[in-house]
Amino acid sequence: MSEKTELAEKKPVAVQEKPKKLWDGALKMVRGESTAQLIENFTAEMTLVAEGLCEDQGNLRRDVDKMVTEEDRRIQAIQTRVEAAETSLEEERRAHDRDLTELRNRLAALEKQAANKPAVAGKEKNRKGTIIRDLTVLIAIAAGAWIIVTVINKFF
Repeated sequence: MSEKTELAEKKPVAVQEKPKKLWDGALKMVRGESTAQLIENFTAEMTLVAEGLCEDQGNLRRDVDKMVTEEDRRIQAIQTRVEAAETSLEEERRAHDRDLTELRNRLAALEKQAANKPAVAGKEKNRKGTIIRDLTVLIAIAAGAWIIVTVINKFF
């Protein structure tokens, strides 16, 4: 029976020691025996994180500024090319308008000349038909070129 009593006495001591160790551990955390060290470690780590974030943000700002500058250069280059294309198209349009006006004037002169010479009717009609056909082809070419210039102008 003496063994049983020893076991009975040991159990309450072991049961009492466990909560006491937990309590002492909790008190150490609350009392701050290692709190100062924990705060110092936490502060050092947070400072390191904040410095890293600041550096990352600075790098991102530089990258964004560089991208904005490149995009501005691209926009300026595109605007310059568009202006050059518009100028070129305007010059082409004027040239086509002049050619078309000249062809109309020639056609009117030829029609007037043909109206004044009715003596050789068969040959004149044949020549007149050939001239009108040739002028029609030339006008069609000029009109086609004008249409192509207009289409190019719409897409640029």
